[in-house]
Amino acid sequence: MDSVYIETSIASFYHETRRDAESLARKHWTRYWWVERRGSFACHTSIATIDELERGNHPLKTEKLSVVAELNLLEINDEIRDIAKVYIANYLMPAEIIGDALHVAIASYHKMDYLLTWNCNHLANANKKKHLRRLNERLRLNTPEIITPLELMDE
Repeated sequence: MDSVYIETSIASFYHETRRDAESLARKHWTRYWWVERRGSFACHTSIATIDELERGNHPLKTEKLSVVAELNLLEINDEIRDIAKVYIANYLMPAEIIGDALHVAIASYHKMDYLLTWNCNHLANANKKKHLRRLNERLRLNTPEIITPLELMDE
């Protein structure tokens, strides 16, 4: 069974409140994947996802947290934090968005097959993926496929 790391944007879009067409579509596809496809994968998250969901004042916070509440939590150790720092130092991700680098470091370190996200600026981005593969090769790390729920549907 392939492994999937679920980051913050998946829980957020599961309970999206914006009504624009793109947000509604992402909410639909997130919920479809969660109900119809999630059971085909070993799904994991981390305390980094939970911390991000707990921060700030946003609608449906409790409901968003409940989406990831029963997922397996992957450990975060000093080596993972160091990997995230390497990503930032090599301009893979901006320093002010440490969470994105941390999510990728967690998924890479724990050899996840996929990192599931709707963050197409800093994660599911072709230019970032190429740069990540090069960095992870140097670090001798696995590189998960960073994809949206649309890319992880039935064939």
